[in-house]
Amino acid sequence: MSGHSKWANIKRQKAVVDAKKGATYAKMAREIIVAARLGGGDPAGNFRLRHAIDKAKAEGVPNDNIQRAIEKGSGGGGADQMEELTYEGYGPGGVAIMVQCATDNRNRTAGDIRSYFSKYGGNMGETGCVGWMFKERGEITIPRPQKMSDDDIMLAALDAGAEDVDTASDEYITVICQPMDLEKVQTGLVKAGLTVDSADAIMDPISTAEIQDRDAAKQLIKLLDVIENHDDVQKVYANFEMNPDWIAEFMN
Repeated sequence: MSGHSKWANIKRQKAVVDAKKGATYAKMAREIIVAARLGGGDPAGNFRLRHAIDKAKAEGVPNDNIQRAIEKGSGGGGADQMEELTYEGYGPGGVAIMVQCATDNRNRTAGDIRSYFSKYGGNMGETGCVGWMFKERGEITIPRPQKMSDDDIMLAALDAGAEDVDTASDEYITVICQPMDLEKVQTGLVKAGLTVDSADAIMDPISTAEIQDRDAAKQLIKLLDVIENHDDVQKVYANFEMNPDWIAEFMN
């Protein structure tokens, strides 16, 4: 398992604690606003919005908060100021980093992200400087255990239109598909009796950078963590490999 994948798994566990701080609520609301603005406020006809609402409910976001976010995205409350932006740069050890944001103040967000890169031994670059190192794909996670065997899950996923299934993790089975097929594949998995934990379009590293220096690894994890915790940041991707024990240690 790559360091980035291990880090993603640890983040899922850490999110339970972060939710109590209210950080997760803010991120969920921004995703709902953007999804509603781009695809309309009706979840039945907007997969991204429907998925954002499902995630928000799973994290315990109150229904009133969800509804207010939908209304903002549908035309009220300054939704026209909210925009999606991606920042790119390099972290310690030459690791490529992509930061996807939803913000109503691009100058504030850009300044904050740039300062994080500088503080933790990285460098924020121009648009496109590392984007070519990543490929967009659909990723659906299925928590273990399930009633079906790995082989049966793989068959169900392929029948639903998936391209591949990764069973390397002890905690999750990852179903891989084209981004435009996310809704179709998720629907097929649910019809097959499987529980879906998440379904997102992600940026998957084409190649990875191995971090062998402990100090560089510590700086990198701190950089990724502080970026992730910014209210405007929705997703962070990086192409690193490192000792998984370091990730768990430095995230705490």
